[in-house]
Amino acid sequence: MTRISRTSILLTAGAVLLGTALPAAAAATPFLNALTTVSTVSSTVPGNGDINPYGVAVVAHSTGHLQRGAVLVSNFNAASNKQGTGTTIMQISPTGKASLFAQVDPAHLPGRCPGGVGLTTALSVLSSGWVIVGSLPTTDGTAATAKAGCLLVLDSHGRVRETIADKKINGPWDMTASEHGNTADLFVTNVLNGTVAAGGANVNRGTVVRIRLRLPDHGHRLPVASSPVVIGSGFAEHSDPAALVVGPTGLTLGRHGQTLYVADTASNRIAAIPNASTRTRTAFTGANLTSGGHLNGPLGLALAPNGDVLSVNAADGLAVETTPAGAQVANRTLDATGIPPGAGTLFGLAVTADRTGVYFVDDGDNTLKILH
Repeated sequence: MTRISRTSILLTAGAVLLGTALPAAAAATPFLNALTTVSTVSSTVPGNGDINPYGVAVVAHSTGHLQRGAVLVSNFNAASNKQGTGTTIMQISPTGKASLFAQVDPAHLPGRCPGGVGLTTALSVLSSGWVIVGSLPTTDGTAATAKAGCLLVLDSHGRVRETIADKKINGPWDMTASEHGNTADLFVTNVLNGTVAAGGANVNRGTVVRIRLRLPDHGHRLPVASSPVVIGSGFAEHSDPAALVVGPTGLTLGRHGQTLYVADTASNRIAAIPNASTRTRTAFTGANLTSGGHLNGPLGLALAPNGDVLSVNAADGLAVETTPAGAQVANRTLDATGIPPGAGTLFGLAVTADRTGVYFVDDGDNTLKILH
């Protein structure tokens, strides 16, 4: 929960106060209203048997082994089904052709990654072909052995070229990115600040950090990462036997790239952090975009073509569409299997390259699916 004393902190001049709704915006036709069908695109299980697909990212440009319009999917569990031990990223074409893009060897990393490799929902692909994925590793699949991890930087051929590790990167759980010429901003949630020590109790220490990458002008040089800047803090987080950890998860940038939306999973809300690409200090838990209603433990986020925020629920199989003014205007059932229906199956999502549908992972049956 957000501390009451923080609700009076002004985030932007003449704009919003923490804990208040965002200003109204012009109404748009809900994106989800035109989408009625869920279809399976492909299995996400590679040859080594990794399961529990988490991250989803659509490839914008063909380069190296990356194919324009294809979807990258990261796996969190090894074949043993131990969480935080998955090492693979799959590439799946819109027609369902699946291939292994990368298999990360924890024993042969080019830099520090405390604890090893367990690939999370934090997955982004840049137009230049660099792929960045988060690692929150465990040794036995339990939160008790979870370590800080890192961000892994892979080239367009699926090779890990460098790691980004820092004391402010502690359990990278989700990510979004924006590009600006020869730089890119990575926005990353962290869920291990005091979580393991709390032994299942809530701690309000989850963070969002911004890392600026200076991108090389040719393929032989590596991106250079700045020190992480904490732009959000105080998010509720706790360990969980079924989900390993529950904390701030999904991230997506608004239409103009300034407002960062954060799925505050444990508090059942979506937060908004203004001036995300330029701010130099924390916005704490941000302004309240929406809470309650059809939200039920929001996880992955994506920006719809009309500027609305799409989210998927952890506790049921529902996708929810929320306007920038905070109105929940549409929802769709993505998964109705299990008891309760859809619980624990949805994580990452991304709008298709042609902007006519939504890709999402279903870790109940280890598939990539599309709502269209």
